[in-house]
Amino acid sequence: MVYATRGLVESCLRFARESDPDPVTISLSVTPAGELPGADLSPETPVFTHFYYPDSAGSVNFVFGVDMGTPVGQTQARFVSHPNGELRVRQRDDFHERIFVAVPPWDEASVAVFDRRGEEQTLELLDVEPPEEFPE
Repeated sequence: MVYATRGLVESCLRFARESDPDPVTISLSVTPAGELPGADLSPETPVFTHFYYPDSAGSVNFVFGVDMGTPVGQTQARFVSHPNGELRVRQRDDFHERIFVAVPPWDEASVAVFDRRGEEQTLELLDVEPPEEFPE
C-alpha cells in the first residue's frame, strides 16, 4: 500500500494538465504518518506529502540525467506524466523506489503507482495536511 495526501496528487495533476502536451517529472518526498494530524496509520508509515517544483528551464539543473536541484536522498518517488496515455512505467522514466504515473484526463482515476520493477501498487489518498514548514 502506498499512501499520499490528496493535495499532493492534485498538485501534481495540475502540473501535468498545465504542461500537456509536454511531459512533466516531479520529485516526491514523504512525511511519517505520526507527524500528520488526522492520519489513522502507524506513526512510522511513510506518506507522500511534498514535492520539489519541476524544472521549467529544462537543462540547467540536470547534469547527465541527474537533477542537481533536488537534495540527494531526500526523495522517495517521482511523479511522471504520460500525455500519450500510457499508464505504465516506461524504460526512460526516472526509476525511484516508487513511480507515480498519470495520464489524461489528469484526474485521480488516471494516476497509478508502480515499484521499481514496474509492478502496480495500491494507492490510498489521505485527506490530511502535512505540517507547515518554515525555512531556516
